[in-house]
Amino acid sequence: MSAVPEISLVVPVYNEEPNIEPLMREIVPALSRITDNFEIIAIDDGSRDGSYEKLKKLHAEEPRIKVIRFRANFGQTAAFSAGFDKARGKIIITMDGDLQNDPADIPAMVAKLNEGYDIVAGWRYDRQDKLLSRKIPSIIANKIISMTTNVHLHDYGCSLKAFRSEVVKNIKLYGEMHRFIPAIASWMGVDVAEMKVNHRPRTAGKSKYGIGRTVRVVLDLITVKFLLSYSTRPIQIFGFIGLISGLLGFALALILSVQRLFFDTPLSNRPILLLAVLLIFIGVQFVSMGLLAELQARTYHESQNKPIYAIKEILE
Repeated sequence: MSAVPEISLVVPVYNEEPNIEPLMREIVPALSRITDNFEIIAIDDGSRDGSYEKLKKLHAEEPRIKVIRFRANFGQTAAFSAGFDKARGKIIITMDGDLQNDPADIPAMVAKLNEGYDIVAGWRYDRQDKLLSRKIPSIIANKIISMTTNVHLHDYGCSLKAFRSEVVKNIKLYGEMHRFIPAIASWMGVDVAEMKVNHRPRTAGKSKYGIGRTVRVVLDLITVKFLLSYSTRPIQIFGFIGLISGLLGFALALILSVQRLFFDTPLSNRPILLLAVLLIFIGVQFVSMGLLAELQARTYHESQNKPIYAIKEILE
C-alpha cells in the first residue's frame, strides 16, 4: 500500500461533465503547493451525462485522482460520507464539483487548520448566486442554524471546508446533514474557524439546489438539535413535555371534579373535560416515549461500543 497521504480532497459530482476537467486542472496545482502526497476522491453520484467518462480519463492521466461511482443518485450527503470512508489523509477537504468553489483557497484553509483548529469552514462572503432564490433563504437559514446549534457560522452551506480526519471519521451522516458537520462535531468540543473564500458564478451546467431544499434542511436541523442536546438523555425532553401536559390535564380534571362534586356544575356539555383527559393521555404517552427512547439510546451506544465522550489528547 502507498504511503498515507497528508491530504484527501473529496468532491461529489452529479451531472457536471463540462466542469470536471477544468476543476481538476485547478485542484492538482493548488494541492501541490502544499504537498505532493495527496489524493483526490471524486464521487460520481449517479450522473446521467458523461461525468464518469471524464473522471475515468482523468484518473488514467493522474493516479492520485480516485473515482467512486454510485449506482444511483443518492445525494450529496451520501457522496461526502463515501468520500470520508475512503479518505486516508490526515486532513480532509471537501468542495463542490461545479467550479464555484475556488481551489486556490485550499492552501490558506490548510494553513488555518494547522494553527490548531479542527475544522475550517469557508464563508462565501461575496456569493455569486441569485438573490431571492439562493442568497436570502441562505442568510435566514444560517442565522436559524447558528442560534439553534450555538455554533455560529455565516455560511453553513459552503461545501469548501477543511477537517482533521479524526473529526469526520467519527460522524455518521444521513439526510442533508453534510452541511451540519461543524454543529454535529461540536459535541466533541472541536475548535472551529471560519474564513472568507472566493465564490465564482456558475459558467456551465445546471444548479441542483432549489428553494425546496429549505424544508429538508429545517427538518434535519430538528434532528441535529435533538442529537446534540438529548441523544444520550431523551427522557429529559419527552419526559418534560409529558409532565407539563399531564400536570396541566390533572389540574383541569381536579378543578372540574371539585365543581361537579361541591357546586353541582354539569360537565356533559363542557369541552374542557375532554381537553383534560386528552392532556393526561398525552402526558402518559410522552413519558412512555421518553423511557423507550432511553432504552434505544442505551442500545445504540452499547451495541456499537460507542462512547458518550470524545478524547482530544492523553498524556501518559
